[in-house]
Amino acid sequence: MDTQLHSFEALFERDLVREIYDTAKPMSVKAGETILEYGHTIRQIPIITKGSVKVLRRDDEGRELLLYYVNANESCAMTFTCCMEHSLSEITAIAEDDVEFLAVPVTVMDSWLVKYPSWKNFVMRTIRIRFNELLNTIDSIAFQNLDERLVSYLREKAKATGSTLLNLSHQEIANELASSRVVISRLLKKLENDKKLILYRNQIKLLKDM
Repeated sequence: MDTQLHSFEALFERDLVREIYDTAKPMSVKAGETILEYGHTIRQIPIITKGSVKVLRRDDEGRELLLYYVNANESCAMTFTCCMEHSLSEITAIAEDDVEFLAVPVTVMDSWLVKYPSWKNFVMRTIRIRFNELLNTIDSIAFQNLDERLVSYLREKAKATGSTLLNLSHQEIANELASSRVVISRLLKKLENDKKLILYRNQIKLLKDM
């Protein structure tokens, strides 16, 4: 816990770091586990201390679209906005790899916004960054071809996990890009033929030219 909080010293006032220590619950989840489900009540604000979390939007038919990643020393803008409005979760958050985070109770949200300028800055910066990422997602859907979106997706996945070896099935990629497995498989094969990556069973190795 002390090691986790040490990384917050550059972000928050010392008194706030102490309050985080006193109120937040350290938690961990394995890769692939769901941290927050669509439609559920948000009772805790996760601050990621290790690993990466992917945030997805789900439609009424159960199809999902990747929105953005949340990495170490970051939180999810959607949880902040839902807490402020006392509304249900509009996203699903899934651990991309093994994740550790601090679960801050939503009951302290309002008081910390008033009491600690650094917390207010953290919340507003998080919302601004995620909003820009959502704009990038919209731009990619509206203006990029699927092959360009796929390349951007793979690069972002490698950046989020810190590895060029990605544990992904073609179906997983299709789900997160709102496409079909057949189309994704065809595009991946083309990238492999172009020496951009190597395909393994449920794994993809990105090469330098990617």
